[in-house]
Order: sequence, then structure tokens, then C-alpha cells
Amino acid sequence: MSTTTTPDDVLDLVGQKVRDIASGVEGELLAVRCEQLPTHTGIPAWTRRAYLLPPDHNTPLTTAPSNIRPTGAS
Repeated sequence: MSTTTTPDDVLDLVGQKVRDIASGVEGELLAVRCEQLPTHTGIPAWTRRAYLLPPDHNTPLTTAPSNIRPTGAS
């Protein structure tokens, strides 16, 4: 896999060990979701979020899917 992550690549990594390059945290990729954000205008805004569960944690970390890399990749 290349050093950039496409949306399809990230979906292929669900259930596998990955690294969040923004924080350096490693864990299992639980899901990638498209979520609606609140706005002051009332016009819906959407974002994609990746949910990563580090070992020995009960709460997943959220990050941008583009920050996800398979473990062992730089």
C-alpha cells in the first residue's frame, strides 16, 4: 500500500491494526463513518471520521480517515 490512503483503502483496513499518523497512536480500526456536523446556518455539513481503538482503552479515538496507515507503514 502506498503512503497515501484513499477512502477505499481505509475501508479495507477495518478490523486491522493501524496507526493514526496525527497522534502516533496504534490500535484496531473499528469503523469509518460519514457524520453530519452542526452548523450555525442550518445547512448540513458532513465529514468522514475514522474510529480507532487503542489497546487497553474503552473509548475509541477519532481521526480523519486520511490519517490512517496500516501498521508498519511510514
